[in-house]
Amino acid sequence: MFVGRDPATVIVVFSFVMHELFYFGRYVPFYILDFFPSMKKYKIQQNKENTRELQWKCLRKLMFNHVFIQLPMMLGFHSFAEFFGMKIIDVFPTWQSFAVQIAIFFVFEDFYHYWMHRLMHIPQLYKYVHKVHHEFSAPFGITAEYAHPIETLVLGLGTIGGPCLWVMATGDLHVMTMFAWIILRLLQTVDAHSGYDFPFSMHHWCPFWGGADHHDYHHMSFVDNFSSSFRWWDTLFGTDLKYIAYKKQKREEAAALAAKKAE
Repeated sequence: MFVGRDPATVIVVFSFVMHELFYFGRYVPFYILDFFPSMKKYKIQQNKENTRELQWKCLRKLMFNHVFIQLPMMLGFHSFAEFFGMKIIDVFPTWQSFAVQIAIFFVFEDFYHYWMHRLMHIPQLYKYVHKVHHEFSAPFGITAEYAHPIETLVLGLGTIGGPCLWVMATGDLHVMTMFAWIILRLLQTVDAHSGYDFPFSMHHWCPFWGGADHHDYHHMSFVDNFSSSFRWWDTLFGTDLKYIAYKKQKREEAAALAAKKAE
């Protein structure tokens, strides 16, 4: 991939193409499911439809942000990381360092996202910045990065911030680790905005994972559940109490309905 080519150019081009492929590619299965009525039972907000008009509205802003905000961030990150020792043409990292670094990046991004997201809900910032993201009270996959350019920049720093700090402190970061981290982060955020919750969804067998069930409530109610990947910061700081009460109410309603049908 790099032999005979300028590494910086290859990295940026590959990063951008990879981002677009995995971001929109991850959405394709959810887009297809919308055409199957039998799948509606897995929709979290079943009374709301993802119309073609909403999808085009989302796509237009996404492409602006991807080209004019995220692409320059990619340019800046890779030059910065390479300066501090990011390995490019080198042997692949061991699976142990690969796993440890990506786990650290997930935890760092989630902590950063939690506090920046809470900050975005301060009335002044919400009105002029974060409200754009909340135009979709029933999110669908690609709304994950639908946001005001300022929010895209601020929250995007959480994704590249962990790798930046890591390579500054250790000089031990391989470009393939970075690519894998971005791919996993894209898969996570599109899934969290998918609007679908399946019996096999990750939060059912990994209790501290957020997922669509956790984040969809935030879009629906505009409060609580500020984390991106995990649930623990919301639990620790008490910003999931309304969500817990809502889930309890839904369980009681379901139990009452089942009991009525059994009579």
